[in-house]
Amino acid sequence: MVVHRSQRSLARGLRRGSRSFSTKPVDRFTRPINKLLIANRGEISIRIGRGAKELDIATLAVFSKEDEYAMHRVVADESVLIGAGKAPVAAYLDQQGIVDVATKYGCDAIHPGYGFLSENPTMAQLAEDNGIMWVGPHHTVVHKMGDKVEARQVAINAGVPVIPGIEEPLHDEDACVKVCAKMGYPVMLKAAYGGGGRGMRKVYQEEDCRQAYRSAVSEAIGAFGNGAMFVEKLVEGAKHIEVQIMGDHHGNVIHLFERDCSVQRRHQKVLEIAPAPVLPDWSRNSLLSDAVRLCASIGYQNAGTVEFLVDKEGNHFFIEVNARLQVEHTVTEEVTGVDLVKTQLRVRQGANLHDLGLHQENIHVQGSCVQCRITTEDSQKNFTPSTGRIDYFRPALGMGIRIDGAVAAAGARVTPHYDSLLMKLSVKAATYQEACKRTSRALGEMRIGGVTTNIPFLQNLLHHPEVVSGECDTKIIDDNPDLLQYDRLDISTQNLCKYLGEVIVNGSMTSLVNPEMRPSRQPAIPPSVPGLDEMPAATAAGSWMGAPETLKAYGRPTPPEGLKQVLEHGGPAAVAKAVLDHKGLMLTDTTMRDAHQSLFATRMRTVDMTNVAAQTAHLQHNLFSCENWGGATFDVSYRFLRESPWERLEKLRELMPNVLFQMLLRGANGVGYTAYPDNAVYKFCDEAVKGGMDVFRIFDSLNYVDNLRLGIQAVGQAGGIVEATMSYTGNIADLTRKPYTLDYYLELAHQLVKEDIHILCIKDMAGLLTPPAATMLVSALKKEFPDVPLHVHTHDTSGAGVAAMLACAHAGADIVDCAVDSMSGITSQPSMGAIVASLQNTPLDTGIPLSSVSQLSVRWA
Repeated sequence: MVVHRSQRSLARGLRRGSRSFSTKPVDRFTRPINKLLIANRGEISIRIGRGAKELDIATLAVFSKEDEYAMHRVVADESVLIGAGKAPVAAYLDQQGIVDVATKYGCDAIHPGYGFLSENPTMAQLAEDNGIMWVGPHHTVVHKMGDKVEARQVAINAGVPVIPGIEEPLHDEDACVKVCAKMGYPVMLKAAYGGGGRGMRKVYQEEDCRQAYRSAVSEAIGAFGNGAMFVEKLVEGAKHIEVQIMGDHHGNVIHLFERDCSVQRRHQKVLEIAPAPVLPDWSRNSLLSDAVRLCASIGYQNAGTVEFLVDKEGNHFFIEVNARLQVEHTVTEEVTGVDLVKTQLRVRQGANLHDLGLHQENIHVQGSCVQCRITTEDSQKNFTPSTGRIDYFRPALGMGIRIDGAVAAAGARVTPHYDSLLMKLSVKAATYQEACKRTSRALGEMRIGGVTTNIPFLQNLLHHPEVVSGECDTKIIDDNPDLLQYDRLDISTQNLCKYLGEVIVNGSMTSLVNPEMRPSRQPAIPPSVPGLDEMPAATAAGSWMGAPETLKAYGRPTPPEGLKQVLEHGGPAAVAKAVLDHKGLMLTDTTMRDAHQSLFATRMRTVDMTNVAAQTAHLQHNLFSCENWGGATFDVSYRFLRESPWERLEKLRELMPNVLFQMLLRGANGVGYTAYPDNAVYKFCDEAVKGGMDVFRIFDSLNYVDNLRLGIQAVGQAGGIVEATMSYTGNIADLTRKPYTLDYYLELAHQLVKEDIHILCIKDMAGLLTPPAATMLVSALKKEFPDVPLHVHTHDTSGAGVAAMLACAHAGADIVDCAVDSMSGITSQPSMGAIVASLQNTPLDTGIPLSSVSQLSVRWA
């Protein structure tokens, strides 16, 4: 039965609205908190940590695997992984795991924040049964307030008006339909053991009841683990007002005034205002008094919120008690000057509210504060969450502006694993209307790039007359769908530049302009070689799975024979012998792979390579190899260039039948960024050899031999040339630097040579190999392994790449990497022209005419 109050009884409420109440609370152990475990994530974890640090309390954060790089674990004094192997949300619901961590690390208390386990009575009891203080109400109170039916009865017993509803929660769909029909539509279905707008559905007619019930139950089970439903009469056109409560362990319960949370979408609060801007004084004081009396009747301790619906006449009806800190607690802090988190911690340590200066008559409201929940959602796409990297972030600044966030920073990543809250913007001013204007100004100043946000939607709200006047009710968004719309052309210069860059690099994404969604620019004209000017283009006769054993370039002049023919006739061992027997220095041309990967992120297209491949085969037929595959080739080809790297391999092989092809293989990772099953690596290597690949440079950045061994065995079985690699770092010429000494590399080389390899490689990925170090290392390796060809790779990052490669050559290296002049230097490989010119007419002459290098260099310029 609904209890309506007369104006006379409400006037009595006005007179007692400023009183604090005292009752006997549940006895709980209290002690000083020296270390606090924060059982939450994101902005609330950071907020709690700040309050704790101001009280000289050490903090311990917990984090899931998905939150490994989250800010909340960084700002805490310590952080511990929880829920290993569990789903992202389930990790933070691991009750025993959290208690075990608190015990192991000597925590005195656990603060649950909001959401997750904050209103779970089992967790509250588990913590205190293990001697760890729970920063919140006693578990019996949490249970009582979490049960909507029981909480309703508590309100009735305390003389607080309630909305008509059932006495016991429902667990059956048919029973729900019968109850709703008897109560009369419209009704509200609410999760009996939850809050925060989850598991709630409005039902206006009987034919929608079953679907609404199923949907609400499903959401409630997912959010709270319990699908029990509570049914009550729906009060339309009401305002949602909540009262902030604080109770201590000495029986004192006070309020810190109210908040207006009427602006909601699907029962999720969007704007919060303190104090409520248009609530009559008699109504305000009445519901403040009822909130305190209700909590005092059950001996409430710590922070909590009593929520009401207020109809158009000012009558209020109890909804529920949230036995925890609320998301919107910041607006109350701003208008009352009371730090709620620090008060929570002090109260849990046994402090008396009066000793803290928190007498009801001493608590006053000053000004008005508005909070916006800024989320990564697009209001025009049904609030679809947006994820990804925040490219840039510029916060709003100025008087009265407060930001609480955890991922609002350039470079941070918004993941799909948790709610889309980016940050909370709380803005204070002297009046509510001024606070609205200041909030709008602050939102306009913010710049967030890389993800979509709801800022345009919030701006629309803050300019709506009903919101500005404070007269809006809980249906403001439902009744005004135009609030969700905004001008999509109003985009930032940063996003515009990003789009233009994407089109320039990857071509138009519009099929009308680019049917194949590929760049269509024509490459530069390749150098002229007699007999090649009119030759037909490559056809890629094979498929990517199982190319033909031989590929012939019909109609083209045959280039001079090279090491590819040695491989075809004698196998990998014959190639290794040919390299050792060669009198001069041999070169690997990296222009078609590592050079453009290092200079412009592997964006060279297949057409750019095929237009010069045949010329390269003729002009540089005596190369050791041409590196044109591996590394980031697969990732970029598929994701950005929208090409098949297998098709590229076949086309190049058709055009370059005489030159060995070389690729980079990341051991067990293949050409990817994670370890693959062994059989996948074996199959990949087999298909690559069939497609025309010859030399496999197998490396592991940490020189982990087991990882290298898989690649070595897979390539050997496929019939490829195995080039086992040592990743170089440090400076062996500096005898004081350890552990990467000459002995380290000699021992590593011994381990690799024991495997069935054909070539040993030094891979200097960072360009650290100096000429003196090169002389020491190469000389020692050639002395130790004279029968194994030695190949050296470097980057010219330091500018000493040419000098280092010449030192390697003079020390006995058989092959070095380089790139044509116009594609060399900086982060690429050393200049081919410089190495060729430096060794001309010497015993180490490469045999490559300098004029050929110049011709190709002009083409790549």
